[in-house]
Amino acid sequence: MTSLALTGVVTMKAFLQTFMRDESGASAAEYALILAIVGIGIAAAALGLAVSIQNAMDDAADTIDAKGEGSEPLPSN
Repeated sequence: MTSLALTGVVTMKAFLQTFMRDESGASAAEYALILAIVGIGIAAAALGLAVSIQNAMDDAADTIDAKGEGSEPLPSN
């Protein structure tokens, strides 16, 4: 049983050494980081656009209200 346990330790050590030297996963991690940064940028832009649209709609509503205060009501049919 000692030889099996020792073989498992050696195999795990070899696996970890190989895993640490393997750089193929680095590209995936870099792409994930880039994707996260781009996603944050898109979210920030969407929030900024939402604020701009809300301000434009508020300005339009205020203009419509201001124009409608002095006018006569529409005739009813």
